[in-house]
Amino acid sequence: MKYSALQVTESPEGLFSSQVCELDTDNLPEGDVLIQVSYSSLNYKDALSFSGNKGVSRNFPHTPGIDAVGQVVSSASDTFKEGQSVLVVGYDLGMGTKGGFGEYIRVPARWVMPLPVNLSEKQSMAWGTAGFTAALCIEKLLNSGVKAESGPILVSGATGGVGSVAVQLLKKLGFTVHALTTKNTASGFLKGIGADEVTLLSDFDTANKRPMLKPHYAGAIDVAGGDLLATILKVINYGGAVACCGLVESTALNTTVLPFILRGVDLLGVDSVELPLNKKQQVWELIAADWSLESLEEHCQEISKTELADKLDLILKGQAKGRFILDHSL
Repeated sequence: MKYSALQVTESPEGLFSSQVCELDTDNLPEGDVLIQVSYSSLNYKDALSFSGNKGVSRNFPHTPGIDAVGQVVSSASDTFKEGQSVLVVGYDLGMGTKGGFGEYIRVPARWVMPLPVNLSEKQSMAWGTAGFTAALCIEKLLNSGVKAESGPILVSGATGGVGSVAVQLLKKLGFTVHALTTKNTASGFLKGIGADEVTLLSDFDTANKRPMLKPHYAGAIDVAGGDLLATILKVINYGGAVACCGLVESTALNTTVLPFILRGVDLLGVDSVELPLNKKQQVWELIAADWSLESLEEHCQEISKTELADKLDLILKGQAKGRFILDHSL
């Protein structure tokens, strides 16, 4: 069966390019469930795969897209029935396995979950992997004892996929939210989605080499790593916590033990890829119910496959605001 997909190819010289082309489902990888994809979403890891980053996708030609929602076409597993709406987030999808930027995917049944009741296909991709990761971060902060009355929460990369959803969900849960951004024009957008204060990265003292700084925040969600994460750890209140889920700045972390042993700060690692499916389902059920964000779609832009390259380039350059949803019907 023929279908349309964004395909990234590598030249003999090691250069990468992409095009929307026609592929055949016969060439999809082996798997238990064939799914016709309705929507996918754009995430930082998709942008890395699109750019040819071998730390994300090693084999080309390749179709990115680390999440997908759609209907079951056929299943070798009794768990899923033809026509059922299902959701796939993480695992190897869009990394080594052809992903959601194609109109069909074939995956193992252990990657697939039924779409939660009260969550439409489009809504699920308004959240996507980025929003799901934001929810995981907030769940970890809550489980560590951080409460709305504990003080403000700092969100780095606040205009991006993870950050923008985190700002909205934290606000819904009653937190005071401080948004950290590199964009001096983003204040209106960030306050519009719920930020109480907006701080420019240029005003955030990442160059200060002191091992501890004056505490300001009850907790934080960080997508950057590197010197920014090291600085955030220095300004967390006693007993606070930082949820770390990204490496936009760096995979390195040059810090001291002082925030941990003098202020009891917790550094919480967050993974949305290999998380057990039952845990993924629990959080998605929470997203569909108590943590639903009615206005989330208002801050998302629906795009077609022909627009993918431009939007992924924006994400790579750190110029994107909010979420992008790929609609395969466009």
